[in-house]
Parts: sequence; C-alpha cells; structure tokens
Amino acid sequence: MVPLRDNNPISITPYVTFGLIIANILIFLYELSLPPQQLEGFFQLAALVPQELTTSFAGRSVNQPIPEWLTLITSQFLHGGFLHLLGNVWFLWIFGNNVEDRLGHLKYLIFYLACGVLAALTQWFFSPNSGIPSLGASGAIAGVMGAYILRFPRAQVLTLLPLGFFITTVQIPAVFFLGFWFIQQAFFGIASLNAPTNIGMESGGIAYWAHAGGFFFGVILGPPLGLLRRY
Repeated sequence: MVPLRDNNPISITPYVTFGLIIANILIFLYELSLPPQQLEGFFQLAALVPQELTTSFAGRSVNQPIPEWLTLITSQFLHGGFLHLLGNVWFLWIFGNNVEDRLGHLKYLIFYLACGVLAALTQWFFSPNSGIPSLGASGAIAGVMGAYILRFPRAQVLTLLPLGFFITTVQIPAVFFLGFWFIQQAFFGIASLNAPTNIGMESGGIAYWAHAGGFFFGVILGPPLGLLRRY
C-alpha cells in the first residue's frame, strides 16, 4: 500500500517515523527473548495498568521501580504479538511519513507521544480500576491517522489487489483504511504472547477508547502544530 499525497511530494526524510518503527521492533525482539513469567513481569512494569495509575494519582505508592505516569509513554512501545506489532508499524509507515513531513521532525515526535499519552488517559478514564496491563502503539498511531485524514481528506492509497494468479493495483480512499484499521486491531489482539495482558480491556479485547481518544486528539493537536499550513 502506498498513499498518494495530493500532488505534494514528501520533502524530508521521515527519520522520526523510521526511528519509532525500529524502536518498536527492537523492544518486541526483547519481549520475545523473555520467558513467559519474566515477560508478564515486564508488562506489569512497563505497560500501563489503570488501577496502578489511579493509585499513583491519589498520591499512594504502587511499589514499582519507575513512576507509574512514565508508563503512559513506555506502554506505547510494547506489543502483545507479532501481528499486533506488524499492523501498527505498517500503518505508522503508510501514514506517519506524510504527517512528519507536514509537522517537521521535532513537532511530529511531540505530537506522536502526546497522542499516545492522551489515548492511554482516555482508556484509563473509562476503566480506572482495571488491573489489566494496557499496551501498544495503536493510540498514538490512531492520532497520526486522525491527522492524516484531516490533512489529506481526498488522498488515495495505491493498493495491490490479487485476482487469482494475477495482481493488479487499485486506488482506495484513505478514509477506508481508518475503518479497516479498527477491524484489524480486533484480529491482532488474538495473536498474543504467553502473558495474560489482554492488550488493554477487561473483557480481553482491544482498548477501543484509546483508539477513539488517539484519533480525536490527533485531529485536535495537528492544526496548532502546523498540520494545515500550505507550502
């Protein structure tokens, strides 16, 4: 899949998008190196646990070696399975490089992390007493997608379409990929590692509130950072 860019070619190398993708992959490889019990402990430490965040906000200790608020950031770089990771980095590459081009490297990094933090806080707001670790880059990437749809509402995505033994290409509206992305997330959560993370919901599903929050804040934060400026 290759997004078409409204006749405005990318003018900068998307170093931040590259870096975020590499960081997510390297941390996932570290997860794979851990035995199940240590992996669960790592998720308990670095993933966002809403119940512990609530306790921390109340001024009580959660007996963790890192401040609980820091997990609002560290949780963005954890993934519960290969498909979970693959889907996130793939959509980050498709949509992130265009948004980075419009915002610039530093503002894009701030934007990405802020969307991830606000997405996690949205999920926390709706389940403040959950003891299940919430993890993944989906909230931050939802923010990137919200910014992309706002900046490129008429963009088309050039997509490979297999037809039996033949492969052709079709142009699909970028808006379609937003809905497709939400559907994918439900599938990615099934392919989890051997730790009971449930990837962010008490019911064992996906942190949909984080996705909605990330997308919403991506739309809100993009314009003040220069997303809509013309060249």
